[in-house]
Amino acid sequence: MKKKNNLREQDPFLAREREQYENPLPSREFILQILTEQGAPMHEDELLDLLLITNEEEDLFSRRLRAMERDGQIMRNRKRAICVMDKLDLIKGKVQGHPDGFGFLIPEDGSADMFLSEKEMHQVLHGDVVMVRQSGVDRRGRPEAKIIEVLERANNRVVGRLFEDHGIQFVVAENRRITQDILVAPGEHGAAKAGQVVILEIVQHPNKHAQPIGRIVEVLGNYADPGMEIEIALRKHDLPHEFPNDVERQAKAISPTVAAEDWEGREDIRNLPLVTIDGETARDFDDAVYCAPERDGYRLVVAIADVSHYVRSNDALDREAILRGNSVYFPRRVIPMLPEELSNGLCSLNPQVDRLCMVCDMHVDSHGEIGKYRFYPSVMYSNARLTYTQVAEMLAEPDGQLAKSYSQVLPHLQNLYGLFQKLLHARNKRGAIDFETVETQMIFNDQGKIERIVPVVRNDAHKLIEECMLAANVCAANYLHENEHTVLYRIHQGPTPEKLEGLREFLKEFGLQLGGDDEPQAVDYSKLLKRIKGRPDAALLQTVMLRSLRQAKYEPENIGHFGLGYEAYAHFTSPIRRYPDLLVHRAIKAVLQGKQYKPSMKWEELGAHCSMTERRADDATRDVDAWLKCFYMRDHLGSVFTGTVSSVTSFGMFVSLDDLYVEGLVHISELGKDYFHFDAGKHMLLGERTGQQYRLGDRVQVRVVKVDMESTKVDFVLHDENEAAATEGEDVPAKKSGKGKKRHG
Repeated sequence: MKKKNNLREQDPFLAREREQYENPLPSREFILQILTEQGAPMHEDELLDLLLITNEEEDLFSRRLRAMERDGQIMRNRKRAICVMDKLDLIKGKVQGHPDGFGFLIPEDGSADMFLSEKEMHQVLHGDVVMVRQSGVDRRGRPEAKIIEVLERANNRVVGRLFEDHGIQFVVAENRRITQDILVAPGEHGAAKAGQVVILEIVQHPNKHAQPIGRIVEVLGNYADPGMEIEIALRKHDLPHEFPNDVERQAKAISPTVAAEDWEGREDIRNLPLVTIDGETARDFDDAVYCAPERDGYRLVVAIADVSHYVRSNDALDREAILRGNSVYFPRRVIPMLPEELSNGLCSLNPQVDRLCMVCDMHVDSHGEIGKYRFYPSVMYSNARLTYTQVAEMLAEPDGQLAKSYSQVLPHLQNLYGLFQKLLHARNKRGAIDFETVETQMIFNDQGKIERIVPVVRNDAHKLIEECMLAANVCAANYLHENEHTVLYRIHQGPTPEKLEGLREFLKEFGLQLGGDDEPQAVDYSKLLKRIKGRPDAALLQTVMLRSLRQAKYEPENIGHFGLGYEAYAHFTSPIRRYPDLLVHRAIKAVLQGKQYKPSMKWEELGAHCSMTERRADDATRDVDAWLKCFYMRDHLGSVFTGTVSSVTSFGMFVSLDDLYVEGLVHISELGKDYFHFDAGKHMLLGERTGQQYRLGDRVQVRVVKVDMESTKVDFVLHDENEAAATEGEDVPAKKSGKGKKRHG
């Protein structure tokens, strides 16, 4: 008995357990140590006896073992004996489904992805967390996995369409990575009718021998109902879109005007003629600007809404803001990070009202370099709410009618424009990468459907505000870095060695080189972009250069921003709509007060979460855009358009239409009577017999032959004028072939 007591006292983490629990159990680490030392799987009663677990402790100890199972530290074999995972060569990871039925395991430890066959995917759904063992190598040389245990189910509710076949009802998920039809339990369809979009709650998850089963808990409506595409996207991507009651209560309890007690410790800058400059449809105004010439340069004041004054760490508003991570902007609808009382009210820098703000007050020299700067909380007053279009017009026509109506702020706008020229010079000297991309805007009719799609022209007013915000963001990053305060930096890394090698090989074919040897900098990319400007293949070269770079993300480790050419960069200017900006504000305030701000989560976890919510928002808006464009393209079946090859794959090429800014697929089978082979390095499809090439950036004419609303895909065929003339008069918009394509109306 004494020996057993001594064994528990040998737990190296006993002191920690005593701090947390009145009657400490053996720590997880010690349990793993004991199991490992035994050299073989142990039954639970053997472990209970070895560690002298009392009857009173048994329930709590069993809970600890179950938690260790969930976390993938241990598992039970067929004989129910407890095994240490590390001894079983098992790998924990997340399942990533593929629309074609197979999938991949994304290992938690960052090792290479593993292939999951359709058979393995039958027992899981996209997003599930599992333990696998490598079972071999597939025909492509990829490691293949066998699922040993499902640790965590990711999908409790699924949005999809209800179908009925021979009396059996099932739901097809909108998330195409969930490929299994989910059966509806008898009598659990509610008021839903076949074809409608529903929310289904899974009551039985899939296993080796059975499909998943669920019950319908909500009917969203018919597939083509106005706004349905957004309702689907919200649920498909698990976007929080309804504020909980405690959040609503807290928001409504806040005074709609700045209270007298809020002035304490703030500088009064209401005498400065600050203005906001945003798009025509903007409703939340994060930032206001003011500029005046001073000795050897300019004074630039960037005032940002002081959201951190109203949203305190770990209160209801903060917890919901973390969950959302950012606002999501759909066409004609916004899912805000904060309730409207704050996002469009008290935290929005609306004109002609007092507002609390955090100020970055900078001196910018005549070369566009930022010298001294300081941060301080203040009270401001916006003199005007201006749009980019208005500012551009006033700068272009200072004697025009619009400029005269804003005569009080015009001189300050002209100062801003003068400063912008200096900042632009510094940007070019720094070598920040500036890819020329086309942004688009959807114009809707009264029925809520797209009337037309137009390009958004970025004028000097857009660029002016962008440079002001960049300057404030750089100051925020430098301030926190110099004061050694942890924060989430906005980091952007250069190309991986593999992508860099691929880019260099591609450029060789055009007689071009990217400078910088093994570690190119932003300036090297910038120089090459200037060199190719005006070339007929400039769009192709720019696209390949852009794809060689990695995605920007949030991390507490400062490794700089490659694309912008900054050694340190953080987001400070949009705390209404981005949670990382709110964290930066709190950190700056802490430094000003000589304190350290500690968030409710670890900085690394916050960075990963905010990067995820940003990608989630991008995916959701992309889905909605694709659906709306598909609906729009139904009116263009049979029409011929000119476009650019925007992507080349092993199964065909995607073409972006010039006039409509819609992308569709020309399948490889539609390229001609030849065997076409995909060359990934050259971004090209090459005909084996004819030598015909189709390459990224090529200009082609295509005809719209199919629009699939369910998969949100548009199919094109290459347009042949001779064939079109021969078939003129036939009521068949699709290209004739032996496949007997149907007309889609």
